Amino acid sequence: MSKITDGVMSLKFLLPALRSARCISKRKMVHGKIIVSGFLPNLVASNHLMSTYVSCDRIEDARRLFDQMPEKNVVSWTILISGYSKSGPKEAAVSSFRSMVSSGFSPNDFTYVSVLSACASIGAARSGKEIHGRIYRLEGGVLSSFVSNSLVNLYAKCGMIHLSRSLFDGIIQPNMVSWGSILSGYCQCGQNEEALRIFARAWKEGVGINEFMVASVLSACSSLGVLAVGKQVHCYVIKSGIPSDQFVEAAVVDMYVKCNELDLAYQAFSELDEPGLASWAALIGGYAQQGHGERAICLFRKLQSSCLKPNEHIFPCVLVGCSTVAAVEGGKQLHALIIKSGFRMAAYVGNAVMDFYAKCGLLDESVKLFEEMEEHDIVSYNAMIARYVDRCDFKGVMELLKQMLLEGTNPNPYTYSSILKLCADLPVVRWGQQTHNLIIRLGLDANVIVGSALIDMYAKCGRLEDARKVFRMMPSKNLVSWNGMLVGYGQHGFGEEALGIFHMMQMESIKPNEITFIGVLSACAHVGLVKQGQCYFDLMKGCGIIPRIDHFACMVDLFARAGLVERAYEFIKSMPIQPNKVIWRSLMAGCKTHGNLGIGLNAARQILKIDPEDDSAHVMLSGVYANAGMWDERAGVRDFLKMGFKKVPGCSWI
Repeated sequence: MSKITDGVMSLKFLLPALRSARCISKRKMVHGKIIVSGFLPNLVASNHLMSTYVSCDRIEDARRLFDQMPEKNVVSWTILISGYSKSGPKEAAVSSFRSMVSSGFSPNDFTYVSVLSACASIGAARSGKEIHGRIYRLEGGVLSSFVSNSLVNLYAKCGMIHLSRSLFDGIIQPNMVSWGSILSGYCQCGQNEEALRIFARAWKEGVGINEFMVASVLSACSSLGVLAVGKQVHCYVIKSGIPSDQFVEAAVVDMYVKCNELDLAYQAFSELDEPGLASWAALIGGYAQQGHGERAICLFRKLQSSCLKPNEHIFPCVLVGCSTVAAVEGGKQLHALIIKSGFRMAAYVGNAVMDFYAKCGLLDESVKLFEEMEEHDIVSYNAMIARYVDRCDFKGVMELLKQMLLEGTNPNPYTYSSILKLCADLPVVRWGQQTHNLIIRLGLDANVIVGSALIDMYAKCGRLEDARKVFRMMPSKNLVSWNGMLVGYGQHGFGEEALGIFHMMQMESIKPNEITFIGVLSACAHVGLVKQGQCYFDLMKGCGIIPRIDHFACMVDLFARAGLVERAYEFIKSMPIQPNKVIWRSLMAGCKTHGNLGIGLNAARQILKIDPEDDSAHVMLSGVYANAGMWDERAGVRDFLKMGFKKVPGCSWI
């Protein structure tokens, strides 16, 4: 009796010590004292000890204790499942749940929340549905707010946004977590317009807005490029005093970056007291992706001089900057720094280095790194497939797809997007149609990335009706979708239809970009709408877009096709940038068609000054002489061509 009493007294003092011990070594020491005391902890004490290990991310110790417990209850199982859900492996949470049920225990709301969270993390939609069915059968379909929110989150993260929305609409009084889950779900599924509508509805209904909802809505603004809404949200964050954590700060910077407002992004970044690494990554990545590689590298050096150390998210951004300015040596130094800093050449960082070498034309280095990487993920394969697609290397793409499937990695929307791009570039519409059939069977046809790639593929293969059908059926469209349809019509001479798409964009407040205006100006050139083309060219400046060489080329082509050769020539002379061969060739083609010998000869001289061995310029010059009846001059050009120049013959897949 005395020994038992001493054990109880010992346990009475040891349990508070267990709660107060902050480091894991002290807690394990207290656990050892309990064992040495000779008093076997009761069920409550064992559960408490398990919870302690779980809170310290010591799931192995928690599991060892669980297996040694002679008696278990629902709390014991829930603590174990919660530990696996929090610290992993997530699959163990699902298997533990099944073991719990088969052992005759009835889960409670906390158990369901933990296991559903694990299912959401690993995308285990089937297991999640089974658990949902069990809840419906055994609980009479009555769900607590905790479980309802977990189910909304589960289906959203598994890409089943329609089921998520159905559950959300069934919640009588959705709370902040419910609104945040459905909002985040729409963003993750690419349905950003609906995400903005959900946010506006939550605002009108007086739902409290937290930092998680702000980060999600800013992400939607970034994807859609709606600067006005993003500014309003940013203003609300400042005025309302919402806790501005690092995710919100980074989301604000990223929103301005994605809306092509680098000055505002830098201003928002500069106003942060202590910008976190996520904000640094957003700004450096923004400069790099928009072609300001030197600025991105400069910011990285500034980061190195601060107290922060670059992480695995920073290096990929800087490598993009190096690839945009072809800073091969700088990229190689970064590669060395990554290794010296102790980062494993695992998927995320390895993918960035591999992509850098590929974009700098060092495909052999990229392939070598791919083969040496410790692990591959879907991004690794997509990066390599994209590079082979750029080279129209069908065999290389097929080999990678075979290896990818053998390793158990399933293609994702980006994989199918690359395959469709290859079908468009070759072009081979039959392969594209077969890929489209597979996409429909997999249920990916509603994905905006895949849909945009399908539009591009059908348009480049001349199947404009099929492209338009895909465009109409897309539940959500992005700028790439609109541009694909517009440029497709323009390239095939359907100018009126292309301009109709542009007018639809304006009606739906879709902000155009540089590619949009290339399509619009090309469409005007094909149907001879000179006045409208000039208006659209002037409209670019109003949209904050600086005309590039491609836009100037479209304008020269517009004037030349319409017979306004002199006006085209004057336009070239007024250009703020140096004209290239494409521009002079468009002018020369107009001179050949409309018989302007003087300007045509000057255009030919300009082309040959840029590239003396341009055989197509000599061939076009021969045509200009022929149209002007200058047969001796034409014969001289033909004799010159026979000395070694040869026109590259055209070819057709038809």
